[in-house]
Amino acid sequence: MAREVKQVRKSIERRKKMRKIPGQTNMAKVKPAYLQEEEKHGYYPYFPTVEYPSYQKRRNLVTGFAVKGMLSILLFFGTALLYETDSQMLATPKALTTEALTAQFPFAKVNVWYRETFGAPLAMTPEPEEAANAADGLALPVSGHITETFQVNGKGIMITPEETTEVSVIREGVVIFAGKDRETGKTVVVQHQDGTTSTYGYLSSVDVHIYQYVYQNQAIGTFTPSEDSQKVYFSIEKDKEYIDPIQVIEVDDVP
Repeated sequence: MAREVKQVRKSIERRKKMRKIPGQTNMAKVKPAYLQEEEKHGYYPYFPTVEYPSYQKRRNLVTGFAVKGMLSILLFFGTALLYETDSQMLATPKALTTEALTAQFPFAKVNVWYRETFGAPLAMTPEPEEAANAADGLALPVSGHITETFQVNGKGIMITPEETTEVSVIREGVVIFAGKDRETGKTVVVQHQDGTTSTYGYLSSVDVHIYQYVYQNQAIGTFTPSEDSQKVYFSIEKDKEYIDPIQVIEVDDVP
Protein backbone atom coordinates (compact mmCIF):
# COMPACT_ATOMS: atom_id res chain seq x y z
CA MET A 1 0.00 0.00 0.00
CA ALA A 2 2.76 2.41 0.92
CA ARG A 3 4.56 1.54 -2.29
CA GLU A 4 1.49 2.44 -4.34
CA VAL A 5 1.20 5.79 -2.56
CA LYS A 6 4.83 6.60 -3.35
CA GLN A 7 4.31 5.71 -6.99
CA VAL A 8 1.29 7.99 -7.19
CA ARG A 9 3.26 10.88 -5.64
CA LYS A 10 6.15 10.34 -8.05
CA SER A 11 3.72 10.26 -10.94
CA ILE A 12 2.17 13.56 -9.82
CA GLU A 13 5.59 15.22 -9.42
CA ARG A 14 6.64 13.94 -12.84
CA ARG A 15 3.54 15.43 -14.44
CA LYS A 16 4.13 18.79 -12.75
CA LYS A 17 7.68 18.94 -14.06
CA MET A 18 6.54 18.03 -17.56
CA ARG A 19 3.79 20.68 -17.57
CA LYS A 20 6.07 23.32 -15.98
CA ILE A 21 3.32 25.02 -14.05
CA PRO A 22 4.16 28.79 -13.95
CA GLY A 23 2.43 29.31 -10.69
CA GLN A 24 5.34 27.86 -8.72
CA THR A 25 8.26 29.18 -10.81
CA ASN A 26 7.33 32.79 -11.63
CA MET A 27 5.42 33.87 -8.57
CA ALA A 28 8.61 33.97 -6.53
CA LYS A 29 10.06 36.63 -8.79
CA VAL A 30 7.11 39.02 -8.37
CA LYS A 31 7.70 41.55 -5.64
CA PRO A 32 4.71 42.66 -3.59
CA ALA A 33 3.62 46.23 -4.37
CA TYR A 34 2.68 48.76 -1.72
CA LEU A 35 -0.99 49.51 -1.41
CA GLN A 36 -2.13 53.02 -2.23
CA GLU A 37 -4.43 54.97 0.06
CA GLU A 38 -7.37 54.39 -2.28
CA GLU A 39 -6.85 50.60 -2.18
CA LYS A 40 -6.73 50.61 1.62
CA HIS A 41 -10.24 52.14 1.72
CA GLY A 42 -11.70 49.90 -0.95
CA TYR A 43 -11.31 52.17 -4.01
CA TYR A 44 -9.47 51.59 -7.25
CA PRO A 45 -5.88 52.86 -7.38
CA TYR A 46 -5.32 56.26 -9.06
CA PHE A 47 -2.93 56.38 -12.02
CA PRO A 48 -2.33 60.01 -13.16
CA THR A 49 -2.31 60.57 -16.92
CA VAL A 50 0.89 62.13 -18.20
CA GLU A 51 0.63 64.37 -21.31
CA TYR A 52 3.77 65.02 -23.26
CA PRO A 53 4.66 68.69 -23.98
CA SER A 54 4.57 68.20 -27.75
CA TYR A 55 1.08 66.68 -27.62
CA GLN A 56 -0.15 69.43 -25.29
CA LYS A 57 1.27 72.11 -27.57
CA ARG A 58 -0.27 70.53 -30.64
CA ARG A 59 -3.65 70.26 -28.95
CA ASN A 60 -3.57 73.91 -27.87
CA LEU A 61 -2.64 74.90 -31.43
CA VAL A 62 -5.58 73.02 -32.91
CA THR A 63 -7.94 74.47 -30.30
CA GLY A 64 -6.71 78.00 -31.02
CA PHE A 65 -7.21 77.60 -34.76
CA ALA A 66 -10.69 76.21 -34.22
CA VAL A 67 -11.73 79.10 -31.98
CA LYS A 68 -10.32 81.70 -34.37
CA GLY A 69 -12.05 80.03 -37.29
CA MET A 70 -15.41 80.06 -35.52
CA LEU A 71 -15.02 83.71 -34.55
CA SER A 72 -14.08 84.63 -38.13
CA ILE A 73 -17.15 82.85 -39.50
CA LEU A 74 -19.41 84.56 -36.96
CA LEU A 75 -17.89 87.96 -37.77
CA PHE A 76 -18.31 87.40 -41.51
CA PHE A 77 -21.94 86.32 -41.34
CA GLY A 78 -22.71 89.01 -38.76
CA THR A 79 -21.36 91.73 -41.05
CA ALA A 80 -23.22 90.29 -44.05
CA LEU A 81 -26.46 90.16 -42.06
CA LEU A 82 -25.92 93.73 -40.91
CA TYR A 83 -25.67 95.00 -44.50
CA GLU A 84 -28.58 92.89 -45.76
CA THR A 85 -30.98 94.01 -43.03
CA ASP A 86 -32.86 97.26 -43.73
CA SER A 87 -33.67 98.48 -40.25
CA GLN A 88 -33.51 101.93 -38.74
CA MET A 89 -32.11 100.45 -35.53
CA LEU A 90 -29.08 99.11 -37.41
CA ALA A 91 -28.35 102.35 -39.28
CA THR A 92 -25.75 103.55 -36.76
CA PRO A 93 -23.87 100.22 -36.48
CA LYS A 94 -23.90 99.93 -40.27
CA ALA A 95 -22.38 103.41 -40.64
CA LEU A 96 -19.69 102.67 -38.05
CA THR A 97 -18.84 99.36 -39.72
CA THR A 98 -18.58 101.00 -43.14
CA GLU A 99 -16.29 103.69 -41.76
CA ALA A 100 -14.07 101.13 -40.02
CA LEU A 101 -13.75 98.99 -43.16
CA THR A 102 -13.04 101.86 -45.55
CA ALA A 103 -10.88 104.14 -43.38
CA GLN A 104 -7.15 104.09 -44.08
CA PHE A 105 -4.74 103.22 -41.32
CA PRO A 106 -2.73 106.32 -40.26
CA PHE A 107 0.70 104.97 -41.25
CA ALA A 108 2.28 108.44 -41.33
CA LYS A 109 1.13 109.37 -37.81
CA VAL A 110 2.34 106.07 -36.38
CA ASN A 111 5.69 106.46 -38.12
CA VAL A 112 6.17 110.01 -36.81
CA TRP A 113 5.21 108.91 -33.29
CA TYR A 114 7.74 106.07 -33.48
CA ARG A 115 10.49 108.44 -34.61
CA GLU A 116 9.71 110.97 -31.88
CA THR A 117 9.48 108.28 -29.19
CA PHE A 118 12.43 106.04 -30.06
CA GLY A 119 14.54 108.54 -32.00
CA ALA A 120 14.83 106.50 -35.22
CA PRO A 121 12.54 106.04 -38.19
CA LEU A 122 11.06 102.73 -39.16
CA ALA A 123 12.69 103.00 -42.57
CA MET A 124 16.32 101.94 -42.78
CA THR A 125 17.24 104.44 -45.53
CA PRO A 126 19.08 107.59 -44.39
CA GLU A 127 17.47 110.99 -44.73
CA PRO A 128 18.49 112.64 -48.03
CA GLU A 129 20.28 115.99 -47.95
CA GLU A 130 17.58 117.78 -49.94
CA ALA A 131 15.01 116.72 -47.32
CA ALA A 132 17.18 117.89 -44.43
CA ASN A 133 17.71 121.27 -46.07
CA ALA A 134 14.13 121.68 -47.33
CA ALA A 135 12.37 124.94 -46.67
CA ASP A 136 9.13 125.19 -44.75
CA GLY A 137 7.18 126.12 -47.89
CA LEU A 138 5.85 123.45 -50.27
CA ALA A 139 6.75 123.24 -53.93
CA LEU A 140 5.32 121.47 -56.95
CA PRO A 141 6.45 117.85 -57.34
CA VAL A 142 7.92 118.54 -60.79
CA SER A 143 9.17 121.59 -62.67
CA GLY A 144 6.95 122.63 -65.56
CA HIS A 145 3.91 124.60 -66.68
CA ILE A 146 0.44 124.02 -65.24
CA THR A 147 -1.65 123.26 -68.31
CA GLU A 148 -4.82 122.06 -66.55
CA THR A 149 -6.19 123.55 -63.32
CA PHE A 150 -8.27 122.06 -60.52
CA GLN A 151 -11.39 123.80 -61.82
CA VAL A 152 -11.26 121.78 -65.04
CA ASN A 153 -11.47 118.23 -63.63
CA GLY A 154 -12.28 118.84 -59.95
CA LYS A 155 -9.58 116.43 -58.75
CA GLY A 156 -6.09 117.77 -59.41
CA ILE A 157 -3.81 119.64 -61.77
CA MET A 158 -1.76 118.64 -64.81
CA ILE A 159 1.88 119.77 -65.06
CA THR A 160 3.80 119.70 -68.34
CA PRO A 161 7.60 119.40 -67.94
CA GLU A 162 9.82 120.35 -70.86
CA GLU A 163 12.41 117.61 -70.32
CA THR A 164 13.14 114.46 -68.35
CA THR A 165 12.93 115.30 -64.67
CA GLU A 166 12.53 113.75 -61.23
CA VAL A 167 9.16 113.75 -59.47
CA SER A 168 9.47 114.65 -55.77
CA VAL A 169 7.05 114.26 -52.89
CA ILE A 170 5.76 117.57 -51.50
CA ARG A 171 5.86 116.49 -47.84
CA GLU A 172 7.20 113.58 -45.80
CA GLY A 173 4.94 110.61 -45.34
CA VAL A 174 4.39 106.91 -46.07
CA VAL A 175 3.79 105.41 -49.51
CA ILE A 176 0.43 103.62 -49.48
CA PHE A 177 0.32 102.85 -53.22
CA ALA A 178 3.06 102.39 -55.78
CA GLY A 179 2.09 100.77 -59.04
CA LYS A 180 -0.10 101.05 -62.10
CA ASP A 181 -3.48 102.75 -61.82
CA ARG A 182 -6.27 102.32 -64.37
CA GLU A 183 -6.71 106.06 -64.85
CA THR A 184 -3.28 107.60 -64.18
CA GLY A 185 -0.89 104.82 -65.23
CA LYS A 186 2.23 104.49 -63.08
CA THR A 187 1.17 106.23 -59.88
CA VAL A 188 2.47 106.88 -56.36
CA VAL A 189 0.18 107.80 -53.45
CA VAL A 190 1.71 109.15 -50.23
CA GLN A 191 -0.09 109.51 -46.89
CA HIS A 192 1.00 112.48 -44.75
CA GLN A 193 0.89 113.14 -41.02
CA ASP A 194 -1.92 115.73 -41.25
CA GLY A 195 -4.27 113.15 -42.77
CA THR A 196 -3.90 114.28 -46.38
CA THR A 197 -2.81 112.10 -49.28
CA SER A 198 -0.96 113.30 -52.37
CA THR A 199 -1.11 111.48 -55.70
CA TYR A 200 1.48 111.59 -58.48
CA GLY A 201 0.34 110.04 -61.76
CA TYR A 202 1.45 109.39 -65.35
CA LEU A 203 5.04 108.73 -64.21
CA SER A 204 7.59 107.12 -66.50
CA SER A 205 9.15 105.14 -63.63
CA VAL A 206 8.45 104.50 -59.94
CA ASP A 207 11.44 104.47 -57.56
CA VAL A 208 9.67 103.72 -54.24
CA HIS A 209 7.76 100.78 -52.81
CA ILE A 210 4.64 100.49 -50.73
CA TYR A 211 4.90 101.37 -47.00
CA GLN A 212 8.23 103.10 -47.59
CA TYR A 213 8.83 106.25 -45.55
CA VAL A 214 9.72 109.22 -47.76
CA TYR A 215 11.02 112.65 -46.83
CA GLN A 216 10.03 116.05 -48.15
CA ASN A 217 11.38 116.70 -51.67
CA GLN A 218 12.58 113.09 -51.98
CA ALA A 219 12.43 111.73 -55.53
CA ILE A 220 9.76 109.05 -55.88
CA GLY A 221 10.01 108.58 -59.65
CA THR A 222 10.91 110.14 -62.98
CA PHE A 223 8.99 111.55 -65.93
CA THR A 224 10.12 111.60 -69.55
CA PRO A 225 7.94 113.51 -72.05
CA SER A 226 6.79 111.49 -75.06
CA GLU A 227 4.12 111.59 -77.75
CA ASP A 228 1.77 109.46 -75.63
CA SER A 229 2.49 111.14 -72.29
CA GLN A 230 3.32 114.82 -71.86
CA LYS A 231 1.77 115.68 -68.48
CA VAL A 232 2.16 114.71 -64.82
CA TYR A 233 -0.97 114.37 -62.70
CA PHE A 234 -0.89 115.79 -59.16
CA SER A 235 -3.68 115.95 -56.57
CA ILE A 236 -4.23 116.39 -52.82
CA GLU A 237 -7.06 114.70 -50.95
CA LYS A 238 -8.29 114.99 -47.35
CA ASP A 239 -11.29 113.31 -45.72
CA LYS A 240 -12.24 111.80 -49.11
CA GLU A 241 -12.47 115.27 -50.68
CA TYR A 242 -10.09 116.75 -53.24
CA ILE A 243 -8.32 120.03 -52.48
CA ASP A 244 -7.04 122.52 -55.02
CA PRO A 245 -3.22 122.13 -54.89
CA ILE A 246 -2.81 125.78 -55.94
CA GLN A 247 -4.33 126.84 -52.60
CA VAL A 248 -1.86 124.69 -50.68
CA ILE A 249 1.33 125.25 -52.68
CA GLU A 250 2.82 128.58 -53.71
CA VAL A 251 2.72 128.55 -57.50
CA ASP A 252 3.85 131.36 -59.77
CA ASP A 253 2.96 129.74 -63.08
CA VAL A 254 -0.85 129.60 -63.11
CA PRO A 255 -2.70 129.79 -66.44
